Amino acid sequence: LSGNARNCSLTGNPDSHRNLSGKGLRCLLDVPHTSGQEVNRNAHHGSGRFFSQSSQPLGEKIPSLLISSVGQSPRHFPAWNIQINGSFHTSPSLQAAPAPLFWIIVKPAQKLFAIILGRSIRNWWKALPPNKRELFKESARKNKWKILLGVSILGVVFVMFYFTHLEETPITGRARLLVFGKEHFRELSQMEYDMWMEQFKNQMLPETDARYQVVERVVGHLSDSNKDVPQVSALKWVIHVVDEPGVNAFVLPNGQVFVFTGLLDAVSDIHQLSFILGHEIAHAVLEHAVKKASLVHFLDFLSLIFLTLIWAICPRDSLAVVGQWIQSKLQEFMFDRPYSRTLEAEADKVGLQFAAKACVDVRASSVFWQQMELAEAIQGQPKLPEWLSTHPSHENRAEHLDRLIPEALKIRESCNCPSLSGPDPRLIFRLNMQHLLESSKGRKPPNSTKQDPSKPKLDFPHT
Repeated sequence: LSGNARNCSLTGNPDSHRNLSGKGLRCLLDVPHTSGQEVNRNAHHGSGRFFSQSSQPLGEKIPSLLISSVGQSPRHFPAWNIQINGSFHTSPSLQAAPAPLFWIIVKPAQKLFAIILGRSIRNWWKALPPNKRELFKESARKNKWKILLGVSILGVVFVMFYFTHLEETPITGRARLLVFGKEHFRELSQMEYDMWMEQFKNQMLPETDARYQVVERVVGHLSDSNKDVPQVSALKWVIHVVDEPGVNAFVLPNGQVFVFTGLLDAVSDIHQLSFILGHEIAHAVLEHAVKKASLVHFLDFLSLIFLTLIWAICPRDSLAVVGQWIQSKLQEFMFDRPYSRTLEAEADKVGLQFAAKACVDVRASSVFWQQMELAEAIQGQPKLPEWLSTHPSHENRAEHLDRLIPEALKIRESCNCPSLSGPDPRLIFRLNMQHLLESSKGRKPPNSTKQDPSKPKLDFPHT
């Protein structure tokens, strides 16, 4: 792609994307299984580097995508021109399908019932005369083993429910909790699709647009190269390119692919774009929406017990409200967000394998996240701790992918893909980083002793 969002053209032979029907395209193999512990462990390491401008062509058959601003030479790519609306999240919160519609309606009623029940128990206890309170306490002490047995039985029921609803995750083989049927999510996916289409109805690019065609060919190539995976071949992948500056992309569970033009402006080449779309396809294939909704519903049901206890024990409503807020935040930061980060790490791993089977230069995957880290730093965006986010930090994602790249290169080699020639894009990124640091030391903006980091004056030439 060359030019801005309204002036775009493909570089190279427009038929070159269709020439990918060689050995690499037809490579069909089983992706090795990986344990959930390994995925989770790999999601929490980090290192920051710099910005790369080139990856090797996809078997020298796909032309690289060069993104540049109007009026600039295509040989330069100013990193600070990347417009980022908040942190880059390839899976927005709305992508994960909610619980089935019935539970969406019932959930607030469940919480209200727990609050009313807990408050009623507290008022009943306050209204008891002192002598009856003592009798009740004495009775509880005498029957403590019966009470403990009842609580234990309730705990066993929850544990049995959890383990009887575990299934094996496609590809990775990791155990996952599934509470709801997949047919519910197909209906809700259609509802969510209608919502997105209504929201972006005036921003959809036509099929004749070059940017649409690039996304369509990349998704088609990824799906053709991984058609040995039943979940990939079973879905019909439908492309939607939205003229929106946000750096974002997501895939609904029913195979509807949404890509924002801001992402196309942010990637350096087709290899990075292929990895990002492979990541999003992995979310749909691994049914992460179903997994996340199942866990959230299971935890919400358990939290009703604690919610009732909070409102029964706290002497005042104001304290109960504070206790309820603390309980919800503990659930969010101890379970919900770590689980979301685990799913993101799993999608990175499987998405990288999908890209490797499509003969993509998988080394460009970690460079993309380093570019995103650099762009946010240049724009002066605050850097939040990873535990506050539903996604791993950019540094940790790059580090995680760097550890996965050797395995992905072996998969790529087993598919008889063309050899990767030229320098490693990660090395180019580090060299560009050095160039930036050395250049910034010798330059100062006029009439100032400090340079505004959000408006740097340096250009990075292609290596």
